[in-house]
Amino acid sequence: MNDIDLTFICSDSELSDPASFGFSVEKNGEVIECFLIKNDGQYFAYMNACPHTGSPLDWREHQFLDLDGSHIQCAVHDARFVIETGKCVVGPCHGESLKRLDIEIRKSGIYLQG
Repeated sequence: MNDIDLTFICSDSELSDPASFGFSVEKNGEVIECFLIKNDGQYFAYMNACPHTGSPLDWREHQFLDLDGSHIQCAVHDARFVIETGKCVVGPCHGESLKRLDIEIRKSGIYLQG
């Protein structure tokens, strides 16, 4: 992967564990809303769009996790998603999944691929 194909998201030191972090990227003139989750030292990135309605999931800036940090939570209808897979396990989109994004972890930070 060329460095030109990478977009810096944040540094590891910016996030506690567990933590979530919302970010935007521009692709082909379009702004795409995304978010990053850090959980047990691992990172997962998804599009910020609920599979049920397409609405953003965050209920406060950078807040995508439920109160105990065990699931991703949709602010609109309280659906819960498995952090590692993005699969909905509670709510009206049960069985559907968030769109996962490819990331690369480097010493200098976390990067979105592509």
